[in-house]
Amino acid sequence: MNYTTQMDAAKRNIITKEMEAVAKKENIDVELLRSLVAEGKIAIPANKNHKNLDAEGVGQGLRTKINVNLGISKDCCDMEKELEKVRVAIDMKAEAIMDLSNYGKTEGMRKKILDICPAMLGTVPIYDAVGFYDKELKDITVDEFFKVVEKHGEDGVDFITIHAGLNREAVELLKRNRRLTHIVSRGGSLLFAWMELNNKENPFFEHFDRLLEICEKYDMTISLGDACRPGSINDATDPCQIKELITLGELTKRAWERNVQVIIEGPGHMALDEIQANMLLEKKLCHGAPFYVLGPLVTDIAPGYDHITSAIGGAIAATYGADFLCYVTPAEHLKLPDLDDMREGIIASKIAAHAADIAKGVKGARDWDNAMSKARADLDWETMFNLALDPVKPRKYREASTPEHSDSCTMCGKMCSMRTMKKVLNGEDLNILRD
Repeated sequence: MNYTTQMDAAKRNIITKEMEAVAKKENIDVELLRSLVAEGKIAIPANKNHKNLDAEGVGQGLRTKINVNLGISKDCCDMEKELEKVRVAIDMKAEAIMDLSNYGKTEGMRKKILDICPAMLGTVPIYDAVGFYDKELKDITVDEFFKVVEKHGEDGVDFITIHAGLNREAVELLKRNRRLTHIVSRGGSLLFAWMELNNKENPFFEHFDRLLEICEKYDMTISLGDACRPGSINDATDPCQIKELITLGELTKRAWERNVQVIIEGPGHMALDEIQANMLLEKKLCHGAPFYVLGPLVTDIAPGYDHITSAIGGAIAATYGADFLCYVTPAEHLKLPDLDDMREGIIASKIAAHAADIAKGVKGARDWDNAMSKARADLDWETMFNLALDPVKPRKYREASTPEHSDSCTMCGKMCSMRTMKKVLNGEDLNILRD
């Protein structure tokens, strides 16, 4: 059967191979999945030209997914190091990679990633435009912006971040409501600059139908970027952020009319007590579309530890509706992350995602924890390591500090509560003082 996009197929009651793969992974009924894709509440980013894609679903009732950002910059332009990050991220079961390369001819990097990447791949085409044309931002034309988007679709990119909600009205609102950190979105700030320097409307807002035509052609999901996301807790839930969110909701309905899948991007930096309300606002204003958050970081004072501030916010956000977490590394705000930074960021985000899945009752989420708890009660160290989110680190700790008795650890020794309960309940002698 012929269909243009995953959403088009879903509306026609067609079950695609990608839907079958996602339903199997999530252990849910494929017909339920199809209906939610048709409604836009689940997105399956799957560009027709991404031939080695192992499809994932993002949205209502599914496991919370994580994304890993990487890519070359002018100061750090070692392509092989970034490709090694891709390989490690895939080994660590990241569901998505975003190539945020912003230096030189990034097409080569993008194609190399696609060659080795079964995870869904995202990009921000405006990052590519300056290098692609080798001309200053101000001088890039509307047609040239859209040609870059078309190239990303042709190459096989599964989802693209487009800051279409930053229109002239939003810009004027931003000027009237000054923030501590202004616009912290890199793509958003570039569009803001282009609009101001040329005194023109945002081309992706003004010509949104042209964007939809390209996305429909390749079945590229639009990740509607939050140019006005808060970059500090002071700026959270302000008029600029909410105005843009309202616009993104309107654009979402237009995209769905063309059978283009949508993900909504969200904050940012945000105090703990604002997160739940923000998740509700997004789901209400954007009609239940999947929500993708960067963090949110719950305090601004922990450079070097922002994988922790982000994981705290991410767990709460996903509990109350976020479907997709963009990882944050210890290097956030400081430098391009190295391989170790990336590993730390992935683990922190996976902890947040899984903790939220338990809280929101995702099917099977608790089973993993119950298996770990049983292994702990049984003092079965090998099973504990095998079940661990990161098997390497706990095994390393165990080997670095070997207890006298193998059924305990060096913190509690023979006073280990698990050891005590196991022996007493089995009718064995406890012998704490005797060998």
